[in-house]
Amino acid sequence: MANTVRSNANYPIITESDALYNRATGLIPAYTQTLAKGPGQYVNGVAPKYLERGRGSHVWDVDGNEYLDYNMGIGPLSLGYCYPRVDEAIRKQLESGITFSQSHRLEIEVAELIRDVVPNAEMVRYSKTGCDVTSAAVRLARAYTGRNTVLCCGYHGWHDWYISVTDRNRGIPNEVRDLTYTFNYNDIQSLIDSIDSDTACVILEPVVFEAPRDNFLQRVKEVCVANGTLLIFDEMWTGFRLAIGGAQEYFGVKSDLQCFSKAVANGMPISILSGRKEIMSLCDKDVFFFTTFGGEALSLAAAKATIEEMREKNVSEYIARQGRKLITGYNEIAIELEMAYTRASGMDCRSLVSFDASAGNPLEIKSLMQQELIKRGILWSGMHVVSFSHTDDDIAYTLSAYREVLPIVHSAVERGTVRNELHGTPVEPVFRKTSNFNTKPKKLSV
Repeated sequence: MANTVRSNANYPIITESDALYNRATGLIPAYTQTLAKGPGQYVNGVAPKYLERGRGSHVWDVDGNEYLDYNMGIGPLSLGYCYPRVDEAIRKQLESGITFSQSHRLEIEVAELIRDVVPNAEMVRYSKTGCDVTSAAVRLARAYTGRNTVLCCGYHGWHDWYISVTDRNRGIPNEVRDLTYTFNYNDIQSLIDSIDSDTACVILEPVVFEAPRDNFLQRVKEVCVANGTLLIFDEMWTGFRLAIGGAQEYFGVKSDLQCFSKAVANGMPISILSGRKEIMSLCDKDVFFFTTFGGEALSLAAAKATIEEMREKNVSEYIARQGRKLITGYNEIAIELEMAYTRASGMDCRSLVSFDASAGNPLEIKSLMQQELIKRGILWSGMHVVSFSHTDDDIAYTLSAYREVLPIVHSAVERGTVRNELHGTPVEPVFRKTSNFNTKPKKLSV
């Protein structure tokens, strides 16, 4: 019998998952299209590798095991799997067509919605992936300012201009690498030290898991304005989730350009670039950013239904409330157990469970936690990505599972047996370095 969302007697049987994994060997690089979904992010030998279906906040793997999902497609499922209003909008549009030989009315209707809810969204352009629109934003910034270099903070996709600053940068010419540098979040001095007269734009995730301190975002905006540099918010995670108007609305700081994807269409592939008219209008003639599938109607129908549902039901407030329960509950349990080396932190809508290296190998500790949660029917990779479908019962069950699993982890840490208690290979990092790298040298005084 397949495992379900309960304290199961055994770890799930994953025979079919492993069979598919073997078929993918040598066929699909890294086994996955997105590293965050790949087998390297789960305990290999315990966790499922392939999912079959989902409904609400639950998913079923190819072996029939059921899980409460806290990854939600790595962000896009803001409302939940098979959400009726969105799926009906997709089915209705499917009857009329998917992609057309000329533009479709939905392109206008969705753009009007975005203009209504997103600050500074005076003009709107669609594409398919997040890195499409971050790269278009960088190109627009260079065209508008006549400058070349980029300062970034966060993760912005796979295109050359960004991935050159990571340790996965093979295949990118040195000339491209020399045009992008990083600065550190909540460290305004690192930005001041790096920005100069050739900086076209500063692009950052407005918040990841560490909240802005000391008016950081406003200070970033002030530095950009003083330097004639455009400010771009990469709102893949914050847009339509942190607030319907994204981080601009939530923090009260306006960017020149904004990039969205994940949460806006409840799983359908769409990305959005919006911003000030004088910048965006360069796409009319001077900057080329056109895609065949930008006006694909199923995704636009899904986006329209998702945004309308979010407005009508105040989805961001609900998500925040449920997420806050998880953060508070987890930390209360950890404090009770005197586990000072672990905590849940981040924004209410998306939080992270972390482990200090003082307790041992953080990835191995995380792996043991994941292994035991999977046994209890929770698909978990260290984050709480909360959707509108996560019910009060879901939250209560998750906290009860933490109450069972955290003592197991703590005991293994104290005995020094974490690695020995794993029934498979520990999870792997996606990038080996994620901060304090490729930082532009401080300007030298003459």
